Amino acid sequence: MTTQAAAFVGSIPENYDKGLGPHIFAGYATDLAERVATRRPRHVLELAAGTGIVTRRLRDALLPECHLTATDLNSPMLEVAKTKFNPDDAVSFETADAMVLPYADAQFDVIVCQFGVMFFPDKIRSYREAYRVLKPGGSYLLNIWDSLDVNGFAQITQDVVATFFPNDPPAFYEVPFGYSDPVLIRSEILSGGFDKVDVEHLPLRSTIPSADNFAQGLVFGNPLHDEIVSRGGDPQAVRAAVSSAIELHLGSELSMQGLVVHARKD
Repeated sequence: MTTQAAAFVGSIPENYDKGLGPHIFAGYATDLAERVATRRPRHVLELAAGTGIVTRRLRDALLPECHLTATDLNSPMLEVAKTKFNPDDAVSFETADAMVLPYADAQFDVIVCQFGVMFFPDKIRSYREAYRVLKPGGSYLLNIWDSLDVNGFAQITQDVVATFFPNDPPAFYEVPFGYSDPVLIRSEILSGGFDKVDVEHLPLRSTIPSADNFAQGLVFGNPLHDEIVSRGGDPQAVRAAVSSAIELHLGSELSMQGLVVHARKD
């Protein structure tokens, strides 16, 4: 994965973790970890683990004897994730490309990926790799964002940013919220080799203690920041405008919607 939209480097990881994690990722992380834990796996692989938001919840929910391998293409994200664990936690952190996994066939009981597959340039190839390293009878559990029209925080951010660059608006938010068709997702996962795929819509709500902190994550916690800079814009000015819009349109409560996908290998 080499596209700009997948380049979570520099100061992005810290802003991602602190600005976005508590607002939009924590609730889905808890739900996903609980779904994995009910399967009582012995070996779990996490793809696109990022700053360890799901990783930490997985480690807390899994059996002590279960080993967890957390991977991401961006090693700076994993450096933040590592700070959430003790040396004796049964977690391995490895830099890995989800489309070319460095693991043997049939190695894991469960594979997990939260809000990462949208950034994979070749999704079917990534599904084939997940299928390959998954044991027969295993599960691949994913969170994928639903569309912009049911995720107001993202639509607001995109609309505000567009006012700064009307002739060439940054397109970052079209990537994580542009892969939301359950029919397409199911078809591509089946093309990757999986035998059965279920897709569930999961709406959640969370609070917004600080519109400024949330806006910091929305602008500085992903490659949108670099798109603004590359156009000669001022990320701080965009952040302030996003903060005002969040406070005006959302207030102190946030609604969002994602997809929970369960793919099975017979």
